[in-house]
Amino acid sequence: MAYRRALLKSATVFVALSLTAPAVAQSNEPIPVVATFSILGDMVERIGGEHVAVTTLVGPDGDTHVYQPTPREARMVSEADILFVNGLEFEGWLERLIEASDFDGLRVVATEGIDPIAFDDHHDDHHEEHAEADHDHEDEHEEHADAGHDHEDEHEEHADAGHDHEDEHEEHADAGHDHHDHGAFDPHTWQSLGNAVTYANNIAAALAQTDPDNATAFFRNRAEYVAEIEALDAEIHEIVTSLPADRRTVVTSHDAFQYFGRDYGLTFLAPQGLSTESEASAQDVAHLIEQMREEGIAAVFIENISDSRLLEQIANETGATIGGTLYPGALSGPDGPAPTYLDMMRHNATTLAQALSP
Repeated sequence: MAYRRALLKSATVFVALSLTAPAVAQSNEPIPVVATFSILGDMVERIGGEHVAVTTLVGPDGDTHVYQPTPREARMVSEADILFVNGLEFEGWLERLIEASDFDGLRVVATEGIDPIAFDDHHDDHHEEHAEADHDHEDEHEEHADAGHDHEDEHEEHADAGHDHEDEHEEHADAGHDHHDHGAFDPHTWQSLGNAVTYANNIAAALAQTDPDNATAFFRNRAEYVAEIEALDAEIHEIVTSLPADRRTVVTSHDAFQYFGRDYGLTFLAPQGLSTESEASAQDVAHLIEQMREEGIAAVFIENISDSRLLEQIANETGATIGGTLYPGALSGPDGPAPTYLDMMRHNATTLAQALSP
């Protein structure tokens, strides 16, 4: 259902963009365009074909979270007609780069029209556990107060505890803001094939706006690409439905697969937050280890853009196996298992299924 809703909405947005885009005359030379990271660059190349010259800032196996633009890359951006970005604060360095480059071309936010997952939507359980711990903490204070204080002292102690509790909540709130580096929404929207249709629509509309002479080719490439996306979505649904209900919890390095989990009925857990720059706290790691033991989670998955040492430590302490390498936000090199976006999505699904199957 989530995929169908995304497909319907993206089709509506695509039609609107196609009808409202102004025409801009261009020569027969390929359009110079820049894409911020490898997945987006692959999509642009697929739809633009021979009519685009794509430069990708963060290449295969590169981590967009920690990327730092160079003066050379700023010059590349300044010379581009179109800059394709993911948006949703995924590229935290983007505004600095645009300012340094004096880019005056068309900036295209590929996620425009997508309904993103709010950060708190997949962290409610974590907050509920903190709330239960807070209630236990209050009960403990009440027991101490009843043990040896008169009514006035008890009242004052509760007042002080209340202030302490407010301070504790403020500290949790501040920690929460530090933890999700991308703001209010999960930016890893490409992990949904339904969302990928929106990416394709936005890319095709922007290319047609800039190079109307080749609009027919862009729209034809988009249609072929969307057909492949839909076929792969059906294939992955078939792969995942073969997994038993009690073997659909996945542990990865950082929180990048919530869209994939939503679309295919999997639960993803991670010691790190939405960014690889987030540091997993000892408490979060301990809780994850306890949950893995209680639920019998037998496999963890490392990522091509993350340091694997923490996951290896968790696997050692729980007896879990390393189920394989997933690709959350960057493609592999041309000789790897995920050289294109569709290859990446298929690889992730088959890797998960092979490791989680009984």
